[in-house]
Amino acid sequence: MVDVSRETPEAARLFFPGERLALAERYAGLLAGDGVVRGLIGPREGARLWSRHLLNCAALAELIPPEATVCDVGSGAGLPGVVLAVARADLQVTLVEPMLRRTSFLEEVVASLGLGNVVVVRGRAESLHGSGRFDVVTSRAVAPLPRLLEWSMPLVAPDGVLLAMKGSTAAAEILDAAPVLEAWHCAPAEVLTVAADIPEAATTVVRVAWAEPAQVGWRGAPPPREEVPARRAAVRRRRKQKR
Repeated sequence: MVDVSRETPEAARLFFPGERLALAERYAGLLAGDGVVRGLIGPREGARLWSRHLLNCAALAELIPPEATVCDVGSGAGLPGVVLAVARADLQVTLVEPMLRRTSFLEEVVASLGLGNVVVVRGRAESLHGSGRFDVVTSRAVAPLPRLLEWSMPLVAPDGVLLAMKGSTAAAEILDAAPVLEAWHCAPAEVLTVAADIPEAATTVVRVAWAEPAQVGWRGAPPPREEVPARRAAVRRRRKQKR
């Protein structure tokens, strides 16, 4: 394991209080060691884990309510799911990842760090549809927003939210996703910036909730496949008319 504790930035103490910081440093070491060797983290990422990965994932925690259940879709090496579980012992986190080599790594991380608030599920998000819902569904660099909504919204509880970590394309992705947001009866998507006053941690998040939480219980299946393309075409026509 690579010792990255000497490179821990002072800002990390804001997101990982008390003994949680030592856990975060151990996780950073696992990412910089086995994570790189097993191809889960790029070889150049080992030296910049805090600034490019750990702090911005930890910043997401400020949008998550106490004692929440969290489902991290396409968890990969555990970003942001493991980071959130390390930062917040009150959260119950489910890491969903289809690739065996990644779930093996995640299981080893959970065991090594003693994270009793984490469950690893090998499978796609769709495999959990209909089996339960979560207060918060997270993702990071998994898929464009239209596809991500179809995977994730069936997992969002009536009063829950989808929190998708995005970059500068967030606003454009929301425009692209307009037909899917409408088809799934979602409230208007919001673009939020968390930890804006901490440059190394600031990140852009797309937040999506249900438009009518009381009616979510009977909406278990996705909209008809022909409905979404039709609405996308209508959105494109409206855009052309405005030009």
